[in-house]
Formats: sequence, structure tokens, C-alpha cells
Amino acid sequence: MARKAIGRLGGSAAGNAPELPLGQTAKPPNRLTAQVLDERLRGTRFVSLTPKRVLNPPSTTGMEYWSLNPYVGCEFGCSYCYARYTHRYVVERAHDAGKLTDAEFADYRGAHGWEAFEKRIFVKEQLVGALDVDLKRVPLGQTIVIGTATDPYQPAERKFRLTRAVLQRLVRCEGLSFGIITKSPLIARDCDLLVRLQERNDLQIHVSLITADAAVARKLEARSPAPHARLRALRKLVDAGVNAGLIIAPVLPGITDDVAQLDTLFAAARRAGARFIHAGALRLYPAIRDRFLPVLSEHFADLVPKYERAYKGHGYAPRDYAKALSRRIEKLRRKHGFRNQGAMFERYRPAKMPVQGELNLRGSLP
Repeated sequence: MARKAIGRLGGSAAGNAPELPLGQTAKPPNRLTAQVLDERLRGTRFVSLTPKRVLNPPSTTGMEYWSLNPYVGCEFGCSYCYARYTHRYVVERAHDAGKLTDAEFADYRGAHGWEAFEKRIFVKEQLVGALDVDLKRVPLGQTIVIGTATDPYQPAERKFRLTRAVLQRLVRCEGLSFGIITKSPLIARDCDLLVRLQERNDLQIHVSLITADAAVARKLEARSPAPHARLRALRKLVDAGVNAGLIIAPVLPGITDDVAQLDTLFAAARRAGARFIHAGALRLYPAIRDRFLPVLSEHFADLVPKYERAYKGHGYAPRDYAKALSRRIEKLRRKHGFRNQGAMFERYRPAKMPVQGELNLRGSLP
């Protein structure tokens, strides 16, 4: 892998400043230059970011918990991922502040506005120091969820180990609740820390998997780990004594929502020892459409106009569909013997019920 060093987000690299004539005072440039920490052959770059804060409070996110994401952007690049806007905001704020030139902004945004999320990934270096400060603001009994926007165990974690560093700090906490969401079997690497973390705190690990069908998964999330690898990691977590289960999200109307597919997935989760299962329908926000609909058109072309009608003017699945899906999920929970404990967070719960739409729950769209 090729490496470069051309500065650092929030400041320039030491030793790179040009010499100045005597009598002149050096002024730090109001620019955001990027230290490229690593690069993939397909063009993905991992860029250094030094954050002042890493915990996002409920008051700023609108969610009912604190959130922590060691990376901004995700190499998995799942077509349905709703978190692309988080990357866009980081880049737009830097451009508006004059820290990115127009050319740099175009590169960090991508031609269509979504590519950079999976090809220009910010690595939050020195985040443990910021976490130390942020933890002082978190009251006892509160919940912190890791991986709400980008996967904390994406491939970059093998090299940068930011998530492990976070866990090494969090094991000193007591009286909090923690959740982790990931698609990656790499989480099993940290079983030792997860066991320690739940000794004095509540913990839920959500292994994310939308289907047990590897061919379907490959069409929708081409760079994500295979379903069997995720289920094997779930088994390792449970065998180590970690409170872990499955999150089936998003459930994709007409693609992964039929009884046969969901039943197969529930059965696989039971065999893997899952302690619980949570599920939720697709949220098709504007930030997702430009990425997801072309993939839908390529592999499930007949569904495109139906999705466009069903999600017209809003991002949530229509009310009747969401209710029918909830009933289906609950029946499968009972069939496979899952008695869910109350979730400490619900990542896919809307703030209010969506408007009535055109989807129905028959395994296909109208």
C-alpha cells in the first residue's frame, strides 16, 4: 500500500513549513491539508482527523443516547447506508471555513456526492484524549452507542485500532450502558475487553446482517463480510459470555422481507447463540437515494418505481408496511424462542410514524 504525508486535518505537518526571510512572522495557513495515512489500490484514502470531541450528546443528534464513531466514512460502502450525510457535513464545514479549496472539496465530496463516504475515510487520531474529557459530561445510567454512523470495525480498524483503544478506556467506566453496531467479524478480536466492559456496565453487541443469502448480500453491500463470517463472530462473542445478538436492518421491501428469508435468518441467529434480535425497515433518505436506487435498478429493476412511489416525500417506510413487518418479526421471534430484553437503544425507530404510503407486506411491492 502506498503512503503519503501531506499535512494533517486541522494543522500542517511539522517540519514542512518553508523558510522565511528574517523579520517576517510565520502565520499558520487557514487551510485544511490532509495527511493520508494509508491508501488502497482502488483509490480509497484514509485521512488523519484530530477531533476536539468524540462523544455526540442526545441534545445535538436528536437520538436518545450518546454516540461515538471512531471513523467518518466507511469502506464497506453499503448501498443502503443512511450515514453518508455525516461525511458530507464534515467536508462541507471544512470548505465553508476556508480550510478546503474548491478542488479539494470536489475530491473529498465525490462526483455524485456519495463516493467519498467510502473512498475518503477520516481516521480520528488521538481520540482517547478527547474521550477522556467527554466522559465527564456523561451522567451515570446514560447510554453510549459505538457505530451509529460508520462501522467501528471496518477494515481500517485492523491497522489503526481506534475502536480497541476506545474500549481500553471505557473498561474503566462504571454504571453506564454501551451498545456496539458492526457488520465485521473483527469485533471478536476484542472479546477480552467486551467481557471486562460488561462487568460493571450494561452492554449490547448488535451484529448487523440483512440476509443469510450471500448472493443477495453481495449485490447490496459488495465489500461487507460474508453472512457466515458474521454469524461465526456472533457465536464467538456469545461463547465468550458477551451479550450479543442480531440486528436485521434495514429490512428491504420486496427483497429481504419475505417469510422464507427472514425465517432462515432467524434460524441462523438461533444456531449462532444470539441473545436477541432487533429489526427495522429501510429508511430511504435523500442522502441514500443517489447511491441505492442505481443499485436497485441494476439488480431489482422492477422495484424501482414502486420504491419511488412508496417513499415519495419522506424517508420512512409507510405506516401499514412498518406495522405489518413488526408483526412478522414478532411471530418469528416467538417461533425461534427469542425473548428480547428491552433494547437500550433503537437505532431504527422513527421519531414519529411516517405518512401513509403504498407498500404492502406480501414479500413484494405493489
